[in-house]
Amino acid sequence: MNGFKTTMLLAAMTALFMGLGYTIGGSGGAIIALLVAGGMNLFTFWNADKIVLRMHGAREVNRENCPEFVGLVHDLAARANLPLPKVYVIDSPHPNAFATGRNPENAAVAATTGLLAILDRDEIAGVMAHELAHVRNRDTLIMTMTATIAGAISMLANFGLFFNQGDGERPQNMLATLAAVILAPFAAMIVQMAISRNREYGADRGGAEISGKPQALASALAKLAEGAARIPNPVVQRNPAAAELYIVPSSGRDNMFSTHPDTGNRIAALYQIAAEMGIRPTGVAATVSAGARRSALHPAAASVPPSRRRASALDPLRRD
Repeated sequence: MNGFKTTMLLAAMTALFMGLGYTIGGSGGAIIALLVAGGMNLFTFWNADKIVLRMHGAREVNRENCPEFVGLVHDLAARANLPLPKVYVIDSPHPNAFATGRNPENAAVAATTGLLAILDRDEIAGVMAHELAHVRNRDTLIMTMTATIAGAISMLANFGLFFNQGDGERPQNMLATLAAVILAPFAAMIVQMAISRNREYGADRGGAEISGKPQALASALAKLAEGAARIPNPVVQRNPAAAELYIVPSSGRDNMFSTHPDTGNRIAALYQIAAEMGIRPTGVAATVSAGARRSALHPAAASVPPSRRRASALDPLRRD
């Protein structure tokens, strides 16, 4: 099913490229756009994960320089019967995580230092299990390709507006270009609709099964949603199409155009999963706020100034 969705998505993106190309340069422009789109689709298939990781300034870590975090991810991958993914850390206060890669054999998972600073070990395990569930479900290919291609479509639309500014003898071209620019934001909508929000519920369930601790994942979602809404994400500010990559969005609104389900609904679903697993609910996840509980990564984070916080075994920066 994911292969079919990917094919339909790329077809829609290619058609949009051709439409913009035709608006800019007629039939010749459409042909050029088709060639460019085909080349980009092929390039993105093989390199989207590298593009996304580079876009975030992600740094690969291993058992030598980040043993506890990498060991945790590898243990979860073994429980999920997945090949060991590459593990990356992003030096950003914005708390979030994502998975990328065209298949499980070429997968990578990444977390920000902001996430590692506010979650305890069980919560981190829940988050990384969620990302590994995306890998197991093969969601990562469509997630990375759409984030890359949608941004390129917007750039092409902006180029079309600039290219036709001087075409005063053919005002209909300007109107067509303006229409194309208006359509450009719909590229992001195509991305959002192509990637069903149900995949997040599926990854939440998969993460709960892999980690065995659905309530820890629910607690992590509550903390991350609060932190992500409060701390800006510079990558999404530059490229809004990247929003669907993350475990939680910057906005908590739940509507037909949002990239994620409402966090409260996801937490409720995880508590239902916990009940199905015979785990007694604790009620912690619905009430905890980011920074209110002590973190295994920063044991005194709530009461000690940043300059005096102790380093954690899971914190790759080993900040003092």
